Amino acid sequence: MYPLADRHGDKIRGVISCYDRILIQGTLPGICYAGGMTRFLYEHEIRIFDYTTFAEPLRDRIRDNAQRLAREAGLEIHHIRKASIRKEALVEERVRARGTHPGLVAILSAMEACASYKPWHDKATGRTFLKPDSGKCLHYYFYFIDEELGLGHVRVPTWCPFRLQVHFNGHHLLAAKLKQAGITCRMLDNAFLDIGDFAHAQALSDHLDVARLHTCLDRWAARVCPVTEPLDTRYHWSILQAEYATDLLFTDRAALQPLYDHLVRTAIHTVKPEQVATFLGRKLDPRLQAELGGSFSTRIEGTCVKHYLGPAAIKIYDKHGLMLRVETTVNDVSFFKHHRLVEQRNGQEVFKLAPLKKNIYSLPVLDGLCRDANRRYLEFLAAIDDPSAGRDDLDRVSTPRRNEGRSYRGINFFTGLDQRLLLAVS
Repeated sequence: MYPLADRHGDKIRGVISCYDRILIQGTLPGICYAGGMTRFLYEHEIRIFDYTTFAEPLRDRIRDNAQRLAREAGLEIHHIRKASIRKEALVEERVRARGTHPGLVAILSAMEACASYKPWHDKATGRTFLKPDSGKCLHYYFYFIDEELGLGHVRVPTWCPFRLQVHFNGHHLLAAKLKQAGITCRMLDNAFLDIGDFAHAQALSDHLDVARLHTCLDRWAARVCPVTEPLDTRYHWSILQAEYATDLLFTDRAALQPLYDHLVRTAIHTVKPEQVATFLGRKLDPRLQAELGGSFSTRIEGTCVKHYLGPAAIKIYDKHGLMLRVETTVNDVSFFKHHRLVEQRNGQEVFKLAPLKKNIYSLPVLDGLCRDANRRYLEFLAAIDDPSAGRDDLDRVSTPRRNEGRSYRGINFFTGLDQRLLLAVS
């Protein structure tokens, strides 16, 4: 399936493709927009200008619940006052101290921007309603280790309309499946260093039970944001951001680095705009208004080449110096298109090419679309000439050697004597 892996099969221990970072948004359908919240207040005979009075008890309910969960878990709520403080670093320290057993790991809080509404009276029409607004409110970050999702967190605002964000990593999700199936694996951060059975692991990764994921999201939402009962509603879950990675695990750093350095430095100079679109399953159109380009960056972790088209991108980097990772990322999944049933205005359903829906039940389809993008990029990389074999041959004949106690100098291709020798041999 991946020509680059076939080409360097003797240096590669295995290949695994799965979701990496996934960010899910939870919204309350009836009140997640100003018009819906206005209707809700009218239906419950609440004055529009009493909106704040209506929302404050719900805010207090979330705060009291956070304090209760902290007491039960033996945690302190750590308030983040500086944006420079990395929440992940605090959580990693907490995980090292407590271990990896399921449960709440940490509860952090911070004042951050949030969506809101404000009462408004239109004198021209005599209508009173809510308008969209923005402000700041206290947010809680509930970091957890779940038996199915692994390490993740739920971001909970304390002000209406209570839009949740749930973050987890597909590698941790797959690791939990491997544990249940009795397949050994070793991980470092969000990457597999080794897997006992790559074929079985890939089959488990390909089967994403979205209904089970939905139940898990509902369970955590009810636990950390207890507002669905008084509002008589439940959360709708949609894909906010997603990353899908294909990892080629090399035997050691020496096997990867020469090849990787050549591939990335060639890719940044040779990939054309129309190829970026092809990798991501699109065609360039004169009417296209999305930003398109590429970048090359060197970080402590290694070098990275990124090609982007609008909200989607594909990148390559060396993870921990042991694996070549190709990753497709998307901030708006409707960028991708696939054939599906589309309901027309007249009520009829037509099977045609249409943008991917944003709800979480599109995750299996997005899995296939992103994996195809990674495959096309790896096919492009496989077509790049690999000079490593020539370099190895050159090193072999030009390096001094000893045999049976005698030293032999290497051949120098730039001296006249050695050139005459090579001509005579040839």
